Amino acid sequence: MSSSFDLEAVLRYQRRRNAFKAGHASKNRLSQDDESNQKKKVQESSDWTPFEGVYGRDLLPTPQGSARTMQFFLELTDILMEYVRKSNDRSSKVLDFHHPHQLKEEMGHCLELPETARDLEQILSDCKETLKYCVKTGHPRFFNQISSGLDVIALAGEWLTATANTNMFTYEIAPVFTLMEDMVLQRMRQVIGWEDGDGIFAPGGAISNLYGVLVARFRANPDVKSKGLNGLPRMVMFTSEDSHFSFKSAGAVLGIGTDNVMAIKTDKRGKMIPAELEKAIVAAKIDGAVPFFVNATGGTTVYGAYDPIDEIADVCEKHNIWLHVDCAWGGGVLVSSKHKHLVKGIHRADSVTWNPHKMLGVTLQCSAILLKHKDLLAHCNSMCADYLFQQDKNYDVSYDTGDKAIQCGRHNDIFKFWLMWRAKGDAGLESHINRLFDLKRYMLDRLAAREGFEMVLEEPECTNICFWYVPRCMRKMAPGPDRDYKLNLVAPRVKGLMMEAGTTMIGYQPHGNQPNFFRMIISNNASTKSDIDFLLDEIERLGEEASSEI
Repeated sequence: MSSSFDLEAVLRYQRRRNAFKAGHASKNRLSQDDESNQKKKVQESSDWTPFEGVYGRDLLPTPQGSARTMQFFLELTDILMEYVRKSNDRSSKVLDFHHPHQLKEEMGHCLELPETARDLEQILSDCKETLKYCVKTGHPRFFNQISSGLDVIALAGEWLTATANTNMFTYEIAPVFTLMEDMVLQRMRQVIGWEDGDGIFAPGGAISNLYGVLVARFRANPDVKSKGLNGLPRMVMFTSEDSHFSFKSAGAVLGIGTDNVMAIKTDKRGKMIPAELEKAIVAAKIDGAVPFFVNATGGTTVYGAYDPIDEIADVCEKHNIWLHVDCAWGGGVLVSSKHKHLVKGIHRADSVTWNPHKMLGVTLQCSAILLKHKDLLAHCNSMCADYLFQQDKNYDVSYDTGDKAIQCGRHNDIFKFWLMWRAKGDAGLESHINRLFDLKRYMLDRLAAREGFEMVLEEPECTNICFWYVPRCMRKMAPGPDRDYKLNLVAPRVKGLMMEAGTTMIGYQPHGNQPNFFRMIISNNASTKSDIDFLLDEIERLGEEASSEI
């Protein structure tokens, strides 16, 4: 078996290499028919019979396992690349939707965990079948989530990261990646407008926001690290009523209490009202509480609103309160000279959350907590575990970042972002952001030109676009509870039909007293004007179909 695998792997690799060179050298593109035949051949070429009776234990590090491993990864790469191709193919579905009970039945043969090992022929089949039912979040017509798109360079970085399988807690185990993280965090702080500071990559925006609250509380009460909550005064924090739920969650996790997370009123565009913030701070002080933290949002989840940071910073400075800016979603505008004005005053913040896996399009997950104050993270979180963070190592131990994190094991989230930034440069990142805002403008114009579409919020600041589709049978209804009741049913029905068709995806939700509306997110670099037109056509088509049931 070993010699057979040796020969087969080498020949297969050579054939692919030669085919790639031949295709690369050719200046003429395949015709549509030829391309279709090519895809068909690729799909029909999967022959996994050599892996029948071959198991994971026969791969590396088993002696003589090199050829089998190479062959296995070549086959796996075919599966992955076909998925990437389909994710960028508008003729393919965004998803092949099944209800949970249906999907359990469809995948019942491979969902279970067996007592005995399955051979690699089955494992490859499992991989292909898994991707078959995944939502293609990189598809040009996927608009459902803030995190969407599939940047190929970032994907390559993710593959390399998994191959290296490196923990990020010390320089000795991740020398290259810790230097990259230090460099990228420095550049991100410079973009914000800070000369110095600190930061770390965290597992998502919610945890980055948790870091912000944690460090702010430590600065206000350093003894909390050793003595806990006993003897502390009642601590209160403030965030807008339209901000992310993670601040309420942070209040619960840190023992502050959700009742002490004060929701500040927003205006009709979803922006925090600074006068209401100051009023709430004064009231809390009169009540005997200690205000210690204010969050301003740079791009709210629903409306995409940017809080007035400069005015909020004035209030925080007046009352000596830590200012955090949650730019998890809207922070991408920081790299655009055209749109950076949306976060005017952000340099006055004490900490900032910024998720490159959102607007910038890095693969999940990639989130940073950035601080203006150097060493505060370490003072707050360091536990000085001498079995890991020895101070007498033979290198500069300031690069051992693990002791300032609340985690021990930490995933390498930096390489894919570093690699993508290298591939695009500052100009490429800026061009990406500007293009998203141009697409937003195009969609707003199209909505205004089509009958049946009504805006929830005129001229949104970010690339969130919230709107209703009003079916023809409802357009003459007078505003009021009856119309709202029926309108509330439209978006869920359309979304359900859309998922079953698998043609495109967009999110919906209620907000305040508003009936359900669609929330369009433009963050996918693959999307074009024609994809926006397609989405609106689908909403109109499915909306009319759904109206017969309302």
